[in-house]
Amino acid sequence: MNIKITHNWLLEYLDTDATPKEISEYLSLCGPSIESVTKVKNDWVYDIEVISNRIDYASVVGIAREAAAILPRFDKKAKLKKNLASLHLRGGRGGRGLTELKIIDDDNLCPRKLAVVMDVKTGKSPTYIKERLQNCGIRALNNLIDVTNYVMLETGHPAHVFDFDRIKTGKILIRYAKKGEKIVTLDKKEYQLDNRDVVFDDGTGRIIDLPGIMGLENSVVTDETKKIVFWIETNDPKAIRRTSMKLGIRTIAASINEKNPDPKAARMAFDKGIELYEKIANGKVISSLYDINSEKSKYKAVETDYEIFEKIIGVKIEKEDIDNVLKNLGFEIYHLDSDRAKMVQLKIPSWRSNDISIPEDLVEEVARIYGYHKLPNNLQPPAIVEQPKEFEKLFFINSKVKYFLKHLGLNEVINYSMISKEMIQNSKLKIEEHLKLSSTISEEIEYMRQTLLPSLYKNVDDNTGKKDVLKFFEIAKVYLPRKNELPEETYKLGVAVNTDYFDLKGIIEALYRELNVEIIHELSLPEIIERDGVFIIEIDLQWLIDRYRQFSKYQPTNPYAVIKLDKTFNLSPQLTYEVIRKKAFGSKLLQKIEVVTLFENKLTLRFYYSSSEKNITEQDAKEELNRI
Repeated sequence: MNIKITHNWLLEYLDTDATPKEISEYLSLCGPSIESVTKVKNDWVYDIEVISNRIDYASVVGIAREAAAILPRFDKKAKLKKNLASLHLRGGRGGRGLTELKIIDDDNLCPRKLAVVMDVKTGKSPTYIKERLQNCGIRALNNLIDVTNYVMLETGHPAHVFDFDRIKTGKILIRYAKKGEKIVTLDKKEYQLDNRDVVFDDGTGRIIDLPGIMGLENSVVTDETKKIVFWIETNDPKAIRRTSMKLGIRTIAASINEKNPDPKAARMAFDKGIELYEKIANGKVISSLYDINSEKSKYKAVETDYEIFEKIIGVKIEKEDIDNVLKNLGFEIYHLDSDRAKMVQLKIPSWRSNDISIPEDLVEEVARIYGYHKLPNNLQPPAIVEQPKEFEKLFFINSKVKYFLKHLGLNEVINYSMISKEMIQNSKLKIEEHLKLSSTISEEIEYMRQTLLPSLYKNVDDNTGKKDVLKFFEIAKVYLPRKNELPEETYKLGVAVNTDYFDLKGIIEALYRELNVEIIHELSLPEIIERDGVFIIEIDLQWLIDRYRQFSKYQPTNPYAVIKLDKTFNLSPQLTYEVIRKKAFGSKLLQKIEVVTLFENKLTLRFYYSSSEKNITEQDAKEELNRI
């Protein structure tokens, strides 16, 4: 997510001599990425990227903290103008007993609740508030609503305001929604809830708020509002994320609350909001100040030693410099050894409690403030790891085959090694010959495949209708069962086309020529499997590796004539292509065999006859053919 803040607003918390351009440049080098800084009238607007683990960037206060730590590294004056901890209102405020607000949260769905009832006067906000909100991309509405948005941008904690007179019983009951309950939000859209959504109820069963995400139309302040409930709560970030994503309500408040903002910022936002209502809405507190907090104050700390910083960063940084960086980022440092030289414990500031937990996190903080741009850019000499020769060959052939097949127009597919029972059955394979996983999260990945065929069939089936011509290949391991041992793992090349047998045959022959593998037809015809117009072949990759030659074998040109003869055979289980091939190559005159056509069980082959010693006649060739 991105937020926008203005330069003049930032200067209320930061005393610096840096220009907006310098702030943008230096903070982007060492902290939040400021994607743009734009001049608007007599002010500048920063557009800041807020990464998920640094939701403290989503506020003026958060950016002021970062700037105070970063800018001095670039010889720029920068320090916080205010002690942020002193911004809380002191006691003695409120008119206890004048107006009562009852807050019920039996299930502790919102760990901290802050609320106050105030008499107010509705009107327009001062120009500076309206301009700041508009420059930050938020529409100014009226002073009552504008205060909540202003407080959120300044402190980083969302706030809300209710019309007190529209809360019928003076109660706010925090509960889970009932399945099927409906609400209408501020933007007049209706949503249906389930029993995991947290809501506010006014004690009559009527939902008045979707906390942490968006207010509802039935409790919104209007021009007639005389009394308000100014409200802030902390939420379960997971619950906010779930409800927001399910309903599709992506407000700034939801985006912040789902990332678990600083719980201590809630009180700061609360106090700031009361101050603004008193200032711009003639606000008068007429109730107690409610601060119901079930969250125990947690002391989070990390212990480390100074050696880890140089070890990881690769540059020696003085201990005093490390201490200064961490102190400026809000960490409290406690030395655990008398000479202050080795072990140190750091108390984590509340706004960093979500993303600092281990020593390496501290190293990262020191490195970024020190400046990644200052670190030497030389690389460590690479470690030389000698791979076994078989791995080198496997990698080489794997890459060469993939490169070649892609340039033949085939698409590579990468499938799971686990397949379903249905895929095995569709491929007409035996289920009992496959290894079954002892525990699986889905029936879709229940068996280890021992052939690539089921996956390739499914690839073609899934894409049929999307494209007329489909040509896929995959190189992957298959797993062959072995009794009382781990399965044998071997690499296979699978190719599938939905064109015809000869297209697939041509692809394989071209691949063999590319690898200088002699085409000797060791595979019998049934190895090319056809089902419903899909032709698939599977080749043992090790077979290709063993027969690969970097250079083709030179063969002198035969100066004598070649006789070509065609013959058709009726194939059967007893008469396969392999049987024909072996019989045919019993002739010393046969040079090669080509498949001409294949229709059902009729196979037409072309035989090439020649002699390296003399010209032969057609009759000589026919005599050789008739011996088959």
